[in-house]
Amino acid sequence: MPIATPKQFAAMLDAAQKGNYAYPAVNVTSITTINAALKAFADAKSDGIIQFSTGGGQFASGLNVKDAAYGAIVLAEAAHRLAEKHDVLIGLHTDHCQPKVADSFLKPLIAATAERRAKGLNNLFQAHMLDASDLPLEENMALSQEYLKLCAENEIILEVEAGVVGGEEDGAAGGEDTPQEKLYTTPEEMVAVYEALNGIGRYMFAATFGNVHGSYKPGAVKLRPDILKKGQDAVIAKHGKEAWFDLVFHGGSGTSLEEIRETLDYGVVKMNIDTDTQYAFTRPIVDHIMKNYDGVLKIEDEVGNKKVYDPRSYLKKAEESMAARLVQAAEDLRSNGKTIFGQV
Repeated sequence: MPIATPKQFAAMLDAAQKGNYAYPAVNVTSITTINAALKAFADAKSDGIIQFSTGGGQFASGLNVKDAAYGAIVLAEAAHRLAEKHDVLIGLHTDHCQPKVADSFLKPLIAATAERRAKGLNNLFQAHMLDASDLPLEENMALSQEYLKLCAENEIILEVEAGVVGGEEDGAAGGEDTPQEKLYTTPEEMVAVYEALNGIGRYMFAATFGNVHGSYKPGAVKLRPDILKKGQDAVIAKHGKEAWFDLVFHGGSGTSLEEIRETLDYGVVKMNIDTDTQYAFTRPIVDHIMKNYDGVLKIEDEVGNKKVYDPRSYLKKAEESMAARLVQAAEDLRSNGKTIFGQV
């Protein structure tokens, strides 16, 4: 059963912390992108995380439906079936869910897991993200407490965020006018997060250190991974070694390998990847269309070439390219070759 059980997913995070590595968490929107992710993790012999955003769920539900929760459930159910053919462990996770849509997105998904558990089945989702970072910290934590309790009742891990990730990613937007100081979570805020959530259930924490969603050239974004170390040190100084966070790295596109590896030393166990895999998926499609222009279009009353306008002809290339980029991410994060499949 390669979709991890709650016990197995917790063991994945523990193994990453102990082994000083992290899992790529890749956003998907279709069966093709799910298969690309599964191929990558299997090829890299890496456990991993497949994610569904509100926009991805809405897209997957179809143009006439546009129901984010429904689409995410469909994709998750497909992932459960497809993952059975691979010998790595996969966690299913949702990406940024803002407070205004939490009731209509997270609660139906938590309920879907509860329904499966009542039948003796594995969780539909192993983790969810509530992104209430646009609220004052006190309000953010109050809402996070509410959802962490709901998740804990179903052995689901909740990811929370304090501080703002810049840029825009599938509906999660920091905005260009975000004050610079909001891009860096302070040690005091990290202590406050621990004190608000400790003891309710297991959670992951997306602390911000200058990260920005989207694509950017190296050097354009001023990352400060030391922010994570200072926050971890502050929490441990006050509450002991057991207070060490499972941290999440958002907005990793364009980050240097040195900076990625540095975050692993400070407790990052999950790094989101979307922009880079989107480009890797689209690039071979563009190449295919440009090289086969006369075949994919019926020009001047010609009939075109069915072999090249058959969507499978270019989607296979897209799947392979996206998988290759994700294998690179596993290598960057040192999760390659470290699957715990069959051990837990």
